[in-house]
Amino acid sequence: MRAAIPGVQSPYPLMTLLPAVLREDQFLERWTAGLDEVLVPIISTIDCLPAYFDPRLAPDDFVRWLAGWFGVVLDESWPVSSQRSVIAEAVELYRMRGTVTGLRRHLDVVVDGRIEIEESGGTAWSQRPTPPAADDLRRWVTVRVTPNDPATFSRDAVEAVVRAAKPVDVVHRLVVMAK
Repeated sequence: MRAAIPGVQSPYPLMTLLPAVLREDQFLERWTAGLDEVLVPIISTIDCLPAYFDPRLAPDDFVRWLAGWFGVVLDESWPVSSQRSVIAEAVELYRMRGTVTGLRRHLDVVVDGRIEIEESGGTAWSQRPTPPAADDLRRWVTVRVTPNDPATFSRDAVEAVVRAAKPVDVVHRLVVMAK
């Protein structure tokens, strides 16, 4: 539940909903004021509910929970703006998952710097019903990153993004370049 925000008043005070004869009772006025104070965070949350589901508008503490809905794993070291971008683009990123374009787009969201991607490319097929030899299936991708600010760069975070965005059978190598 959202915490109470100081100074926020109930848009629907309970006292105003009571019949006129009950509004004169001072005890009932104090009692409904206490209920109003308890209900204000709930009412304000419900009134703003669409904003909670928009990654650009959701409160910071809600962003991680929203990421869980999309199955997006966020790194604590990423700035909140990058976390919001990943969630906002989650559907598009998942659509392109496993492609070089998808990997590049995913890295663009979380890496501030230059990104180069080199891959083995191609596919394997056979005219026979048996699968191709394992040596024929070796696929790889090399990601070279030149961060603009090495102090804020997280190799582990980029490794996690590459692991999540590439096909599981593709071997990857991450090379961090100096500027």
